[in-house]
Amino acid sequence: MQLSIRTELDYFFPDPCDILLELEAAVIPEQAVLQAQLALPAVEHFARVPGHDTIGDRIWLRHQGQLQVTYTGLVEINRFVDDIAPLAAVPPHQLPGETVQYLLPSRYCPSYEFQSLVNDDFGRLEGGARINAFRQWIGQHIAYIPGSSGSETSAMETYVGRRGVCRDFAHLLITMARASAIPARFASVYGLGVTPQDFHAVAEVFLAGCWYLVDATGMSSADRMAKIGVGRDAADVSFLTSYGTAILNRQQVSVSEA
Repeated sequence: MQLSIRTELDYFFPDPCDILLELEAAVIPEQAVLQAQLALPAVEHFARVPGHDTIGDRIWLRHQGQLQVTYTGLVEINRFVDDIAPLAAVPPHQLPGETVQYLLPSRYCPSYEFQSLVNDDFGRLEGGARINAFRQWIGQHIAYIPGSSGSETSAMETYVGRRGVCRDFAHLLITMARASAIPARFASVYGLGVTPQDFHAVAEVFLAGCWYLVDATGMSSADRMAKIGVGRDAADVSFLTSYGTAILNRQQVSVSEA
């Protein structure tokens, strides 16, 4: 499948500001970037640096005034997609070193608070079957309500409040997976079928030696997503981080099948 992507950002920075962007589809084996163009005005500083786990690029800018950014891309998805239910979890002592950080609690994912819960309610299940059960539980018990959470909402607050947006769904699934000793990370993606269209957030879990994308909202699927970047949680893969005052004028994301 090929995805056609268009992202438009319009911000105003009243003072000189350092800005970190992460919005381009990553060039990785599971997806081929056939076309890509990034348009932005003249800025004081521009530099590319690797994203988390060297997946995708981050872009440093320094700028004052209006910043209009347009990204267009054509991405072919070549990701292996399979039913994760029969897949086994890798015993913690056999995990590759780079996955260990994704077993640990992070800013939005207090997995230590969920250990008793997942063992009591899902203890009969293992590996991919347990992840699927988490996804089903979240879909049945958490309401997707745009604007119902904020930038500081944690997985525990989502669990208690029973509402959230895609990043909250992803954080909750990641937290439950880590509480089960299954590495899980946050993935920022462009997803076909996401409503309303926007940057999308999903979980990625490590099973049987590979990473698998899991959308707890059910709006998209691994074969219809273009990955932008990954991290411990949303703090690691924000599409725009500003180290100064930023005023949003307009933002629009469009994803369609090419």
